[in-house]
Formats: sequence, C-alpha cells, structure tokens
Amino acid sequence: MGHREDLLEGAKRCLLEKGYARTTARDIVAASGANLASIGYHYGSKDALMRQAIIASSEEWGSGVGQVPAADEAMPDGGDPLERFAAVWDLFLQRITTEREFIAAQVEVLGLLPRDTALREAIGEVLPEGGEGLVAIFEGVPDTEVDAEAARVVGSFYQALLTGLMVQSLLTPDAMPSGRDLATALRRVTAGEVLTKKE
Repeated sequence: MGHREDLLEGAKRCLLEKGYARTTARDIVAASGANLASIGYHYGSKDALMRQAIIASSEEWGSGVGQVPAADEAMPDGGDPLERFAAVWDLFLQRITTEREFIAAQVEVLGLLPRDTALREAIGEVLPEGGEGLVAIFEGVPDTEVDAEAARVVGSFYQALLTGLMVQSLLTPDAMPSGRDLATALRRVTAGEVLTKKE
C-alpha cells in the first residue's frame, strides 16, 4: 500500500480504538507508519481523512452483511417476505452486538453532525447509496436493480431502524430485539393491530 492507503487504514483503526473526535493527526501517523506531512498532501487535513475513514468503515461494514448468504438460506422459495426480513435483521443484530467499537464510533459521529457541516455533507452524499445497498440486501437483489424511489423510501426506513438499533445496543444491550421481534412489530403495525395488556 502507498501512504494514502496506509493513512486511511490507520485512521480506521484509530476510529475504533479512540473514537472520531479524540483521534489526533499524530495518532493516525503512529497507526499508519506514514508521516505527518502526508496527511495534508493526500487528504488536505486530518478532519478530511477522518471523514473518509468513517465513510469507508461504514461501507465495509454494510458490505460484510451483504456477503453473508444466511438470509437466502433462511427463507425458502415462496416463503413469507417477513421471514427474510427477520433473517437479515438477525445478521445485522449479530454484528451490532459483537462489534461494539464500530457501533460506538457510528453513534459518536451522529452526535457531531449538527455542528460539523463538512461531516454532515460528506455523509449526506453517500446516504442514498447506503439506502440502495440496504434495499438490495433485504430484497436479495443486486444494487443495480434497486430503483431510486425504493432507495429513497424503503432505504430510509431501513436506515432509520438500523440507526435506532445501534443506539439501543449501547444503551440497553441486554434488551435488544431479535429479527423475529422486528418482523412481529412490523406485522402488527401494518395490520393495524392494537397492542393491549392481556387480561
């Protein structure tokens, strides 16, 4: 790898070990083996490099879920689409509960967005692509088959659920729902069922 790639890998490691805001340029240099001047040369600034690191880490994390065939194996042909919904969420939930450093970094960045315009714009640029990727994973189709409206509407739905589950995993890790719980909730909401206490 060249210095550019080394710096990005080092920044991604620092993101997991120290968090987004606490990582310094010297931390990245120590983690990458590059020199301080190379950050400015290749990325313009430490902040620009860290923005790239959070985006690259998120893309890698999402693609890791998409490459797991378990969801396809879990739903037989002609099965209930909610079975696939539950199976895919179980894959996401497994990674959420076992990769806490990554989740903590993601949630930290969410809190920075209102006051960091450059970070907000950088993430905003890739958000539609992320929604498209989620729709592709849940529907079991290539990204190229997801139309723009599905990416916007359904992708936003999946992104909202995923973000909420990430936050919940840090707040109440022992009370996380399962994929089946999420499917049950969706079935109840779409059926218009009223949740009441059993007598």
